[in-house]
Amino acid sequence: MPTTTHSEVHAEQKLPTLYEFFHPGGILAQSSLAFEHRPGQYAMAREIEQCFADRRHLIVEAGTGTGKTLAYLLPALRRAREHKQRIIISTGTKNLQEQLFFKDVPFLESLLGPLRVCYMKGRANYLCKQKLYALRDNPILSGLEEIDQFHQILQWERSTETGDRAEINTLPEHSALWHKIDARSEVCLGQSCPNWEPCYITGMRRKALESDIVIVNHHLFFADLSIKQQAAGAPDAGILPEAAAVIFDEAHELEDVASQYFGVALSNHRFDELARDTESMLRAKSVSTPAIESATLNIRERSRMFFSSLPTNLSPSGSAIGRMEFADRSDFLEDRGDAYIAASNSLVHLESELDRLRDVEEAAGLRKRTSDIRNHMKFLLESDDPNNVFWIERRAMMNLRNAARGTGSPQAFTTHLQATPIDVSQLLADTLFMHYPSVILTSATLTVAEADGKPGFSHLKRRLGIPFPKELIVASHFDYAKQALLYLPPTMPEPRHPDFVPQATEKIRRVLEITRGRAFCLFTSYAQMRELHDRLLAELPFPLLMQGSAPRHILLQQFRETPNAVLFGTSSFWQGVDVQGEQLSCVIVDKLPFAVPSDPIMKARTDAISAAGGNAFQDLQVPQAVLALKQGFGRLIRSLSDRGVLVLLDPRIRTTRYGATFLNSLPPYRRTDDITDIEKFFETVS
Repeated sequence: MPTTTHSEVHAEQKLPTLYEFFHPGGILAQSSLAFEHRPGQYAMAREIEQCFADRRHLIVEAGTGTGKTLAYLLPALRRAREHKQRIIISTGTKNLQEQLFFKDVPFLESLLGPLRVCYMKGRANYLCKQKLYALRDNPILSGLEEIDQFHQILQWERSTETGDRAEINTLPEHSALWHKIDARSEVCLGQSCPNWEPCYITGMRRKALESDIVIVNHHLFFADLSIKQQAAGAPDAGILPEAAAVIFDEAHELEDVASQYFGVALSNHRFDELARDTESMLRAKSVSTPAIESATLNIRERSRMFFSSLPTNLSPSGSAIGRMEFADRSDFLEDRGDAYIAASNSLVHLESELDRLRDVEEAAGLRKRTSDIRNHMKFLLESDDPNNVFWIERRAMMNLRNAARGTGSPQAFTTHLQATPIDVSQLLADTLFMHYPSVILTSATLTVAEADGKPGFSHLKRRLGIPFPKELIVASHFDYAKQALLYLPPTMPEPRHPDFVPQATEKIRRVLEITRGRAFCLFTSYAQMRELHDRLLAELPFPLLMQGSAPRHILLQQFRETPNAVLFGTSSFWQGVDVQGEQLSCVIVDKLPFAVPSDPIMKARTDAISAAGGNAFQDLQVPQAVLALKQGFGRLIRSLSDRGVLVLLDPRIRTTRYGATFLNSLPPYRRTDDITDIEKFFETVS
């Protein structure tokens, strides 16, 4: 584990220069790592170091295999140590965050000595000692499974230094018990808590303040940025410490994550949680307050009436998820405003009653939650902010026990009322790029081919509002022309043609017979994924795994351990998945991954571009689909020894003018429209 206590680092040794570390024969070459000098890695590290010195922003597309993690870690460490400037590194996922902290940083420590690095996750990942002890003294548990989990957590709490739930391998992902004892801020007592000093959140903040590098994930970073924006500079707002620079790895996700946290969301589940937590507080404190008990019952009833009054024509019957724009809010308020007013008044009533509990510390947090819900509800129903699209989503809720096992069917639906910024560029310019002297954006997929056919960052700069950044494209270390073959079938019909699915079935069958399974089949819709899976189930002798039949990590484990397996997946398998070696020798994509044009957020953004005189298809829809396709294809070649075939069944990449944008944006794969070339490719592999 990387060092996070630093008493032994008094006279810090000077870190090596980038040249001393990266050049042939240097420190990295002499390490235990299988070393091959990568000029692009060194060039990226130098550019980052220069941007720190110049207080400039930088965009780097670093192709897979570049070694970009070390290329940004060493400049960050050098800047932090030599100039006493803290650097935040933000990753796309918690998995990558943990890889950095538990693998990459210890490797650097083996070469450079102790480093001051820590990592932080969102508060819900950590145990709250105060809640745990309160539950121990007054247990309110449901069933033998929850009792068993509680005893496991009690035992673990005696030895854990971090309180991070990831340390408990046996705790189900959807544990209802954890929700009762995690460290979410809504019920935090702050410095008045008797367990403030030994608190895991307090300890995490203390380590962050002592660290040169703080590793977070995008969701935590933007949640924190949003809190600080709303607090308008209030002291102690947020959880992340101040820093001189931020490095975003997997930066292609920034617009989506920022949109989520700069928006407002409200669900019926949030009302139920408030009522349940209020009742739990009364039981835990042995407080008998009929007025509050009545108020929580009223909230449940009024919120149920409000959410049931919202439009329900979200999606075809039986769909797990449905979305629609809530464009007619004024009509709704005119026709069903009584349901909204009643729900709002029920919150005012609970807030007033909680205000009477002056002697109960926990009441203050519940009162603030009640106020926040009421204000969010008012914004969602009454705001006329032109930079927000207002929409409704219905999501299937899985029975928690079945969800943990990946089995069963939805038990109920939650309804989410949401507001999402249409354009986050100005928000990011004001809160991110103007606040930090240097912001580094990097990923393997940031560029899109522009009018001259060459890759560029125009789309990214436009969407994120990056002011005058430096730019760098580092080619992949892989030899794509030798390692990968891109097959574009010559006779496929258009995706909407009735013959597309039967012909796609036949093409996939033939390809998988040649590759002997060992493939990802990636789809743009659940319906098409299920149909193709069912059609091929009886035609192929290989194990077929399908998204939804088990949790994602279980499916990936099964795929890695099952010879000749084929995995059918949708969007969640297009990125963040790493399977090296022959086990993944083929990636098949059914269609160009255009976003659904009727999606409320996409529609609002395309409408805004068109209203401003732009071309929404060329300026937004094509670039987003290009980046998604690059991510999907990027699952195949993950190391210098990987080889395999990419297949795109959509003929539009060859038959349309915009198809050239896709082809010019992809790595230099060898291309073919002759399926016998796949046979020859695998003959040379074996």
